[in-house]
Amino acid sequence: MTSSQARALSAGSLFKAYARGSHTALHHRHHILWAPKYRFKEVDGEDRMRVREIVRQVCNELPVAIIHSALTCDHVHMFVETPPHIIVSDFVRKAKGRSPL
Repeated sequence: MTSSQARALSAGSLFKAYARGSHTALHHRHHILWAPKYRFKEVDGEDRMRVREIVRQVCNELPVAIIHSALTCDHVHMFVETPPHIIVSDFVRKAKGRSPL
């Protein structure tokens, strides 16, 4: 294999992570963090499971993919991939509005 073929192969594997349209290649990933008011230690036990369930429901309603998420006792971390027609602030507003935080 020549060096130009190796570069083309590595460049091809790089673009596999991108979502493709007819004339576009998209890669919209966002790191989202939110905390309850005054960082009260509210997220434990049943609330923790409820928050996870609600966020998954919102992601299923909107075509948002959760790449990684972590729920600690005083804040929520999410790394999500969104299509271009979804506004990130709308997604966060819907997730936070439904959750008990």
